[in-house]
Amino acid sequence: MKKTINTALLYRRIFLLIYDIAAVFASSVMALWMRYEFVYKDIDPVFLDSIYSFMPITMLITVVVFEVLRLYNSLWAFASVNELQNIVAACGVTAALNGLGLMIAGKPVPRSYYFMFVFLQIAFTFASRFSYRFLRSLRQKGRKKERMTNIMIIGAGEAANLIIKDIINSRYTHMQIKCLIDDDVNKHGKFIQGIKIIGGRDKIKEAVDTYSIDEIFIAMPSVSRSEISKIIDICKDTTCKLRTLPGMYQLVNGEVNVSKLKDVDVEDLLGRDPIVVDIDSILGYVQGRCVLVTGGGGSIGSELCRQIAGHKPSCLIIVDIYENNAYDIQQELLRNHPELNLVVLIGSVRNTKRMYTIFEKYRPDIVYHAAAHKHVPLMEDSPNEAVKNNVMGTFKTAQAAAFFGTKKFVLISTDKAVNPTNIMGASKRICEMIVQVFNRHYDTEFVAVRFGNVLGSNGSVIPLFKKQIAAGGPVTVTHPDIIRYFMTIPEAVSLVLQAGAYAKGGEIFVLDMGKPVKILDLAKNLIRLSGYKVDEDIKIEFTGLRPGEKLYEELLMDEEGLQNTDNELIHIGKPIEMDESLFFRQLRNLEVASRDESNDIKGLIKEIVPTYNPKGEQE
Repeated sequence: MKKTINTALLYRRIFLLIYDIAAVFASSVMALWMRYEFVYKDIDPVFLDSIYSFMPITMLITVVVFEVLRLYNSLWAFASVNELQNIVAACGVTAALNGLGLMIAGKPVPRSYYFMFVFLQIAFTFASRFSYRFLRSLRQKGRKKERMTNIMIIGAGEAANLIIKDIINSRYTHMQIKCLIDDDVNKHGKFIQGIKIIGGRDKIKEAVDTYSIDEIFIAMPSVSRSEISKIIDICKDTTCKLRTLPGMYQLVNGEVNVSKLKDVDVEDLLGRDPIVVDIDSILGYVQGRCVLVTGGGGSIGSELCRQIAGHKPSCLIIVDIYENNAYDIQQELLRNHPELNLVVLIGSVRNTKRMYTIFEKYRPDIVYHAAAHKHVPLMEDSPNEAVKNNVMGTFKTAQAAAFFGTKKFVLISTDKAVNPTNIMGASKRICEMIVQVFNRHYDTEFVAVRFGNVLGSNGSVIPLFKKQIAAGGPVTVTHPDIIRYFMTIPEAVSLVLQAGAYAKGGEIFVLDMGKPVKILDLAKNLIRLSGYKVDEDIKIEFTGLRPGEKLYEELLMDEEGLQNTDNELIHIGKPIEMDESLFFRQLRNLEVASRDESNDIKGLIKEIVPTYNPKGEQE
């Protein structure tokens, strides 16, 4: 197949070549001119003869060195510190070779000539490369005023064809599709509805520069998230706004158009495919069962309700203390599952009588306990409330489940329960201990599911970052080195559901979440994905670790072992042995102290959870 020549890029390289030759001449003459205090007639004719006679060789040296160091191949619209370093290096090498050549050829020049030459050449070269970035920026601003948006589509399949058709049919007249990208070499040089496929992903940055692209559409609904992540990693350095199709089902259902595109989420950068669960095993224990979800209006609780509703329970009971959250998920489920036997109740897990009344009336077979206070800094300021809601709420709900014959009880826990440095994490560790003790004494299968931070959940960093970006910044990060494990809300819920299927009682299920993610990288990526430049359009500020906050989170305590399950990403932590009678006495003391608004609540928690370190890692 004949290779397509990018004429715009070719012309630009020819221009730079001619400019650099002219810059060599100017630098050579001006170096002598500066040496003689800007009086040309005072320059020694011998020196002029030296530089003029050696000029062709100097020009040749410059062009060769610049080519070797890729000064004709870089995309100067995206020039950065790396390109500046290349310029300095190229000019330095050129000056050194020029000086060596003059000495070998016996061409005398003033000693100061060499320093002035390299200085001037760096200045001329810098001006030619970085001025393009400046001019392109002005051109983009002018085009934005005209309200025209240049589009690149990645993926040259049926999805791209439908998007092109949608735009051409004048529904989105402010958009112009400039080019297509696809890794299939057999498609390169061909056209879809008049739009050329110019190459693979290696051409993305070049095409953004050549065609002045404003937005990139990723139309690859069947490609894995890991591949999408690689493509986004290339695109995010272009400052273009990115949008993508949600998934393959859109193509199957014929729903592909511009309106179905969504902004690229940070979750697309995690670089791994979603967790796959055994749907049949979930159906086996949810279908036809009465299921109760506490905290059913929250981020995790509401997603649990959505997935459970699709698995045909005999009854779904939502318990939440916040009426607005409960109402929202109620209306959504009634709209999407009109056949569902849905009960929505307002109540607190802290209310013993209320919980016993609910369990007595509905006799749930399965309970997912997602109700909890989870905001770390707020719980540091209100530790007694964390104990009342998280610890005692779990105790009372578990007690009601055991008393009324619930078959499975699944506690939603957190990685912050491991070697906790904050009240929230320590309270969740006590919750894990409660369900493990209850499992030894009741027929109910009590288990806990522990996972890391959930992208997009209430109180997580992503919604906060998005609000800060929308407000023009700054984006606040507590510490440049802080890291977290992340998963999506559907992944977290899939894990919880799968744990219920695996549960035999007493386990702490742990997700293998891969490599942790730097919060700073998340912030930078989200800024770039929003079409802004980090520290130019949107600044990042470091605010310091919050009370109780760790630099990193752990998923397992040292004394816990790991057992595998049928899902290679789900593991089981071995229960820790404990003195149960002592534990219950301590728990009683903790309840009394929290009710009395004790100032010594952290000390009592420390007695129950020896690994609790209130000081944390305040580095």
